[in-house]
Amino acid sequence: MAKRTRIIEGTWNCTSCDTKGIPARHKLCPTCNNPRELTGKESEFDFGGVDAKSGKSLREGVTDSETLEVAAAGEDWFCAYCGAANRGDAPRCKQCSAERTDDAKAATSKDLDSPVVAPQPVAQPKKRMGKTGWLVLGVLFSCCFGSGVFGFWGSRTHEYPGEVTGTEWKRAVVQERFTPVAKTGWRDELRTTSPRMPVNGAGEVAGVANVRGCVSRQRGTRRVADGTERVCRTKSRRVACGTEEKCRRRDKGNGFVEEVCEDVTKYCNESYEDCQNETRYRTEPVYAQECTYDTYEWKQVDRRETSGTDDRPRWPELSVSGVDRLRREEHYSVHLRYEDDGTKEHVLEPKSEQEFVAWKKGQDARLTVTNLGKVEQVVPR
Repeated sequence: MAKRTRIIEGTWNCTSCDTKGIPARHKLCPTCNNPRELTGKESEFDFGGVDAKSGKSLREGVTDSETLEVAAAGEDWFCAYCGAANRGDAPRCKQCSAERTDDAKAATSKDLDSPVVAPQPVAQPKKRMGKTGWLVLGVLFSCCFGSGVFGFWGSRTHEYPGEVTGTEWKRAVVQERFTPVAKTGWRDELRTTSPRMPVNGAGEVAGVANVRGCVSRQRGTRRVADGTERVCRTKSRRVACGTEEKCRRRDKGNGFVEEVCEDVTKYCNESYEDCQNETRYRTEPVYAQECTYDTYEWKQVDRRETSGTDDRPRWPELSVSGVDRLRREEHYSVHLRYEDDGTKEHVLEPKSEQEFVAWKKGQDARLTVTNLGKVEQVVPR
């Protein structure tokens, strides 16, 4: 595609007299006649803005032959004696007539390849918060701060002396017997096994025997193929949709840039329907044989309970046969009283007999209590 080339002239600012927007063709300030130098910001040129979409310069290109000749003279060089800027093709300094030497500093040409940035929207002035907003903000801050302070205060603990006012215990013995029962199960999961009776309440095998009365029942469902169906999904793709102008610029090192523009392929997003034949499925029931069978399981046949206060726990008596077993249950509680802005009661629940028997009625204790009244720890004294 055809390329279009333009020369864009930059401008510089004199740091001696503060004159702004001096065209790059002038090596001397037209106001104070001071030369443009490499030091300071006099060698920083403003080439104007660019179009955000194409990267094309918004400044008009140079057309007169004299200025184009200056642009084509090459990179500027700065005199090693007086520091003045000179055309790239000048053998002597225009300011002091000194010859160009090897230690003369030269400007450097470069690509102006900074990313093209879309113009930013003008920031709107922030709306000042009214009285209502400040009030809401104050309430939220007060709630958060208050919650934190309350949580910290509530977790603080204090120790109080206490006394055991009584103890309680409850124990139960449950007698279970290995009893024949009839159950149902799926035929393919039943494996005939001989039962084995327990000895002293252990070593039993439930077994599976006398499988009978099998009937067909629904066990579940499954998905099966049922032909095909046309399924369409909306997708997007990038397609060529004409051309658009794109430009790039190169700094020539003398206050001018060379801009090259060309028409390139433009791509757009296009929606389309992607349709394919896919397998269609249906759900159908799955049947299996459910059967009745004989087996054994533990069943409760008796239960004995006993309880007491302020004495040592004991188990109720219950005799069993060789096919029976005993299951034991126990629960303990210790009642305490302590003073915390008034008389308070607390019930401690020991997990074992060993913990329980360490407490006696009338015994002193020390309770660790939070400001919210939660008892964190109880230890005997």
